[in-house]
Amino acid sequence: MESRKEQILIRIAGKDRIGLTAEIMHILARYEATILDIGQADIHSTLSLGILIRIDENVSGQVMKELLFKTTELGVSIGFEPVPLDDYEAWAGRQGRNRYILTAIGRSLSARQIEAAAEIIARHNLNIDAIKRLTGRMSIAHPERNVRACVEFSIRGSLDDKAAFQREIMALSAESEIDFSFQKDDMYRRMRRLICFDMDSTLIQAECIDELARRHGVYDKVAAITERAMRGEIDFKESFTERVALLKGLDVSVMKEIAENLPITEGTDRLMSVLKTCGYKIAILSGGFTFFGEYLQRRYGIDYVYANELEIGEDGKLTGRYVGEIVDGRRKADLLKLIAMTEKVNLAQTIAVGDGANDLPMLMEAGLGIAFHAKPRVKESARQSLSTIGLDGILYFLGFKDSHLGEQGQL
Repeated sequence: MESRKEQILIRIAGKDRIGLTAEIMHILARYEATILDIGQADIHSTLSLGILIRIDENVSGQVMKELLFKTTELGVSIGFEPVPLDDYEAWAGRQGRNRYILTAIGRSLSARQIEAAAEIIARHNLNIDAIKRLTGRMSIAHPERNVRACVEFSIRGSLDDKAAFQREIMALSAESEIDFSFQKDDMYRRMRRLICFDMDSTLIQAECIDELARRHGVYDKVAAITERAMRGEIDFKESFTERVALLKGLDVSVMKEIAENLPITEGTDRLMSVLKTCGYKIAILSGGFTFFGEYLQRRYGIDYVYANELEIGEDGKLTGRYVGEIVDGRRKADLLKLIAMTEKVNLAQTIAVGDGANDLPMLMEAGLGIAFHAKPRVKESARQSLSTIGLDGILYFLGFKDSHLGEQGQL
């Protein structure tokens, strides 16, 4: 006659020490226990360990007795809870379904901010399964070292209105100086392969056409055209053509000097180092100019650069015209899809990062679209935003931990 089995949830808490888990498992192994689930967290050397076992009911009493003696010896507390088979099967049936990751980033994180995020999660009938800190431990004695704080929530449940959840999270982001990324926890999140960046005000903290206009003494005229475009009086292509015409006669040497002094965005060096180490394909898709994109390409080993090419005359000066098709918002989205196809990457594995309205088409097309220090309208429309820290904050949206990264961002 086959012996009957039962399920027991074991909870252990207390001061952590080397070998504790091994000693607990040694007892369970002697009684041929099956591990149905296990999870462990360690906060400031304080252990929280949960083990769900299935074991012959004839020996379960003896197992619990031995575990009680052992944990008393180890100086930790233990609790036991029987789990009916029907409850276990219902729980097991929910695993792997409707799982999401919510990443929260800020210069620091307060209880009030976490409370607000947790309330939104609960209001949508989602349950937090786990919380993981991705950034390094904060220093109290040296607060100047605390440049960022990030935690990752693993949540589960049936989300009836994803759009409403997204709106509430983004509204919280705007009002509380905290950034969020909300992603489905699937294989594509773990296998991103292609990342496409806007350039001006994203990879660099400048608008190259403005820098060229300043050097040429036509900044006010260029700015006026930009304002007309922002008011919707003229479209991007028309405004671009008019602004480029004002650059006629500017010497190419000025472009070289600007390129060598581009203000690189905080976190770019670290981000690029990690992405290249991990084998990502990297592209610049910009409404700016190829001259500056190619400079960044050489600096960081970027794989693709698509931007607007200024025509240069035989005298080494700009002609006031451009060469080829203008890279506008729609073109950026098309290029993202083209590169993904070339690299044999599913669109769900792509990332797009940008700050302006002309970046929205590619942000919406990519598997992960991130509005970076974006204009309010762009941030409102995007599914993810990053505004509180530098560009390397993207690494946390991808699930990297500081403990995985060295001083220069190397794995």
